[in-house]
Amino acid sequence: MELENQLMSKFLDDINNNRINLPTLPEVALKVREVVQNPDSSAAKIAITIGADPVMAAKLLQVANSALYRASLPIENLQHAISRLGQTVVRNIVTSMVMEQLYQKGAHPSVDKHLKKLWLHSTRVAAISMILARKFTKLKPDQAMLAGLIHDIGAIPVYMEAANIPELADEEVLQSVVGRLHNLIGTTILDDWNFPQEMIDVVSNHEDLNYDSGDSVDYVDVVTVANILSHIGTHHPLTKRDWTEASAFKKLGLTPEESIGVIEEAEEEVNMIQNMFRS
Repeated sequence: MELENQLMSKFLDDINNNRINLPTLPEVALKVREVVQNPDSSAAKIAITIGADPVMAAKLLQVANSALYRASLPIENLQHAISRLGQTVVRNIVTSMVMEQLYQKGAHPSVDKHLKKLWLHSTRVAAISMILARKFTKLKPDQAMLAGLIHDIGAIPVYMEAANIPELADEEVLQSVVGRLHNLIGTTILDDWNFPQEMIDVVSNHEDLNYDSGDSVDYVDVVTVANILSHIGTHHPLTKRDWTEASAFKKLGLTPEESIGVIEEAEEEVNMIQNMFRS
């Protein structure tokens, strides 16, 4: 524990003194978020911005035509896709689609291994979050998907730095440090990205089973349940907790047992959503 505390102090000191490079939002996502936030923006202007990145343009059209958004007629151009989906949905989808880039910068095989595993976990939480939001809340499913995708974003810098810290070669020590630091680092990253408070709250509180924002369900509740469900069959500490402690299940109108059944029935849809994030 003393070693972990020392490593924690080192990380916090490095962050406070800008000695750790935090992830930056990919350029196309920055541009799309900026143009969407401009009240004078139109679908045509957003289409021009996205169209400058052919890969992203193709991905957005693919998503717009997927069973997930159930287009009655094929959507063949970006402007039509943006008009149909809405600017906010497009912003969230584009941000989600480029997020994988942040998980592909490992300079060491062990870093690559951890980042790939983290990305797979994040896409599953994103998929489950989207389904839960759509079926059991009035929250925006695309926002819930993005919230699920970024809930562990703070683990990236820890894994990236691990290759330079010999003590973190011990997997147990590494995971303990990640577990204790990723929420705090994640809030710093999202604050730097100017993400809304409701998303920062997700990063801060998604593992706190005692979290309770009040009577109304929020994105923290959705991601909390999705994160728990994603760990079924693993040795994650959350699987050893009493899930009835979490008010998030009750706010979604589900018991833990019912939530498991919901996701088992929706496994095909979960896989479909995860596949959207595959390059």
